[in-house]
Amino acid sequence: MAKTDLYEAPDYYQIDEFLSEEHKLIRRSVRDWVKKEVSPVIEEYAQKAEFPKHLLKGLAEIGAFGPTIPEQYGGAGLDYTAYGIIMQEIERGDSGIRSTASVQGSLVMYPIYAYGSEEQKQKYLPKLASGELMGCFGLTEPDHGSNPGGMVTNIKDKGDHYLLNGAKMWISNAPFADIAIVWAKDEEGKIRGLILERGMEGFSTPETHNKWSLRASATGELVFDNVKVPKENLLPNVSGIKGPLGCLNQARYGIAWGALGAAMDCYDTALCYAKERVQFGRPIAGFQLQQKKLAEMITEITKGQLLVWRLGLLKNENRATPAQISMAKRNSVETAINIAREARQILGGMGITGEYPIMRHMANLESVITYEGTHDIHLLITGMDITGENAFS
Repeated sequence: MAKTDLYEAPDYYQIDEFLSEEHKLIRRSVRDWVKKEVSPVIEEYAQKAEFPKHLLKGLAEIGAFGPTIPEQYGGAGLDYTAYGIIMQEIERGDSGIRSTASVQGSLVMYPIYAYGSEEQKQKYLPKLASGELMGCFGLTEPDHGSNPGGMVTNIKDKGDHYLLNGAKMWISNAPFADIAIVWAKDEEGKIRGLILERGMEGFSTPETHNKWSLRASATGELVFDNVKVPKENLLPNVSGIKGPLGCLNQARYGIAWGALGAAMDCYDTALCYAKERVQFGRPIAGFQLQQKKLAEMITEITKGQLLVWRLGLLKNENRATPAQISMAKRNSVETAINIAREARQILGGMGITGEYPIMRHMANLESVITYEGTHDIHLLITGMDITGENAFS
């Protein structure tokens, strides 16, 4: 029988005072949904390494798919603070479920909205917002991860269509996605974006198995074997690496908020456990080393909360730079993974069991610290920004 989710979010610096009533209402509705729908089942699905596909309908209903997309295209037209809050609450439940929402909104709906034709927006966005269609994003290749510009997936102009060949890997949502945003080089070597639909001949999505991380998320490959892609499926309003990187900035922003949700869940779990667990005649919360762990956790969470709150304001004003987003993504995930490890120690042996969420969060965060730009790559992005020197090449 599933345990009741008693999560209470920490807010040591009264950051809630910065939020509007609409922000708090959105957070309450998403938090209630996570407590009711995600928490009771997520451990079982993670143990089974199965994606809880029945949650897709609920994710759409709470507005998790493209919340910043304008209402005319089926989105909620919310600001980026609201988007961050939604991602934080979902990842508090599970990083894999947040990944599903991030991919749909930031990596599928955003490029169609930002780079697509009006016809493409009308055709796809409302159905993606409602969850009628699910999407995935194909950039990473077997031999090109941190260097996406080296991709070998390519398109050739055949007159009335493009011929697509290549492969992508580590693709969230791939096994069940109806459409895929795929990045490939044209005959001039320019990177272009295409919208692929499931069922196109030569397009397959084999599932990735045997993961220790994001076990409740569906991951797969995208394989293109002479796929004929209609000309109208090309994203017309972008070319070059700036196209996919613009999408990654959207996703990284959501992760910056989301990973803190996982950190807050681990902290809340450890704090409650420490107050209840008795050793040597008193709760372990009364021992200095446990207080040190908890005090450091809440300090790092608070710093992270202030960082993403400020980033949200800059994003709302279209002033957030890619380097600022990189800093927040890296900081939040590092904070979360360190807190998960410390929280696991507070729980002792119970910390490795599925009775508590900590080990699942810890394993999930090992993926989050790598995807959408690795920890080291984000450090180098910051380094380049502050020194003007490019350490990548």
